[in-house]
Amino acid sequence: MFTGEVIQAVGLSLLCAAVAVVICIGPAMAVALLLARRSFFGKALLEMAVMLPVVVPPVVTGYLLLVMLSRRGWFGPMLDALGIQIAFTWVGAALAQAVVAMPFLVLTLRVSFEAVDRDLEKAAQTEGASRWTVFWKITLPLAWQGLAAGCALAFARALGEFGATIIIAGNIQGRTRTLPLAIYSSLNDPGAGAQTVGLVCVAVALAFAALVLSRVLSRGKILKARNLESWK
Repeated sequence: MFTGEVIQAVGLSLLCAAVAVVICIGPAMAVALLLARRSFFGKALLEMAVMLPVVVPPVVTGYLLLVMLSRRGWFGPMLDALGIQIAFTWVGAALAQAVVAMPFLVLTLRVSFEAVDRDLEKAAQTEGASRWTVFWKITLPLAWQGLAAGCALAFARALGEFGATIIIAGNIQGRTRTLPLAIYSSLNDPGAGAQTVGLVCVAVALAFAALVLSRVLSRGKILKARNLESWK
């Protein structure tokens, strides 16, 4: 059941999902903080743009990435000149997963940033701390559970990504065949019934574990907020 191909697909899925979360963290924090703390013209448009990967078919996301990053795409010649290939590599798979997973991280982080006591930040600024220092020393530590929960949720979403991945990265065994793609390939093999069941069980187990972790972290954040509120 757990052949070398299966183990390879699971390992590649974990790698791509982890890299996808790393890619998401910086932009997600910036966008979430902007949405949580600022009112500006076009805010509603930015909110819709953030949610767009959730509502459009994943194959559309994959197609747009392919148009931009393939060798004949918008940025293809520039990437070729730098010796970088993204399309039909595991990097492309990770990037596709990052795009579809980022909205979940942004939404979780936005709620966490909105829950941070602004009076603590203002007090630190009054004492001479810069905004950068306030963010790293006060805002982010108070919102770390939301960040961790969002990362777990984004990781779970990245693990299950199929449509965008197969368009930008293909379904190349040993190179871009992640767990969902391996399940798809196994379904097309009449003699791979047991392998399909094994792959499905692994996929469900990994996704469930990530969701449980996200829920535990979110619950810890809620309990902490309630304790602070009662202390006040």
